[in-house]
Amino acid sequence: MSTTPASPVPVAARSFATPPVTAHRELHSLYRRVPNLGDYGSMASIEERWILPKARAYEDSAPAFGSAGELLQALKEFLAEEEAALPESATFLAEHATLDQFKVIVRQFALDGLTESESLLPVVPRLPYRSAMAVFRVLIDELGCGNEEKAHSQLYRDLLTEFDMSLELDDYLDETTPECYAYVNMFHWLASRASSPQYFLGAYAYFETSVLYAFQSFARAARRLGIVHDAYYTEHLYIDSYHSNHMRTAIRALDEPDFAKIWAGVRLASDIVGEAQEAAIALARETVA
Repeated sequence: MSTTPASPVPVAARSFATPPVTAHRELHSLYRRVPNLGDYGSMASIEERWILPKARAYEDSAPAFGSAGELLQALKEFLAEEEAALPESATFLAEHATLDQFKVIVRQFALDGLTESESLLPVVPRLPYRSAMAVFRVLIDELGCGNEEKAHSQLYRDLLTEFDMSLELDDYLDETTPECYAYVNMFHWLASRASSPQYFLGAYAYFETSVLYAFQSFARAARRLGIVHDAYYTEHLYIDSYHSNHMRTAIRALDEPDFAKIWAGVRLASDIVGEAQEAAIALARETVA
C-alpha cells in the first residue's frame, strides 16, 4: 500500500462535528481537577462523542507503513501539502487583520496560552524511556528551561498584558469557541486519556513542525501591527525546528511502534488545530469590522 498521504481536507469538508461548547467546557473543567468515579464516566461519555470516533477512523484508514522512516516521510509530504494549501484566513490574518481583530484571536487561544504544555507532562511516564527523554527535552524548552520569563506561558502573559487583558484563566471560559476548547482539550486527551501515548507522538510531531508555517501569519500580523510582545510567536518559529527533530527521534526510538496510532495522531492534530484557527479568525472577522 502506498504511504503517500491524502491531500489535506479543507476544514469545511471534514465530516466530524465539534460537540457544543457546553460539552467541551465541561470536559475542560473535568480535565483540570482530580476526577471522582462520576467524573470519569462524564469524561468517557464526551470523549466517545468527540475524539474517539475520529481516532478510530484515522487509525483504521492509516497506510500500512513498514518502518518509522516511511511514516516520517509521509508526515513530511503531508505537511508540505498542507503548507502549500494554507487557507485564505492565514493571508487575511497576516496582511489585513486589524489590531482589534488580532486581539479577538489572542483571547480565543488564551486557555491554551496561559497553561501551555502543562497538560503534556503526564505523557512522559507513559512513554518508553528513550522516547520519553526526547519528548521531555521538548517540554523543558516549553517551560523555559526553568526560567519563568522564557516559559511559553509567560510569553503569552506578556502579550495579554500588552493588550490589557486578564491573566486569569476563568475569565476566558465563557467566550471560547467549541473549536478552541477542542484545541486545548486535545492536548489533555493525548497526554493523559488516550489508550496509547503513541497518538501523542504523532500529534506532537505534526504540531511542532506545522507551527513553523502556521505561526508565520501570526508573527507577520504582530509585526505589521506594531505589537511589542510578539516573542510568543517568534520564539515558536525559532525553537520548534529543534522540537520537530526531537519528536522524530521519539518516534524512531520506539521498539514497538504502532504506526496506525501515530498516524491517527497526526491527522487528529491537523484537523483540530486547523479548525480552531479557522474558528478564531472567523469570529474576529464577524464581530469586529
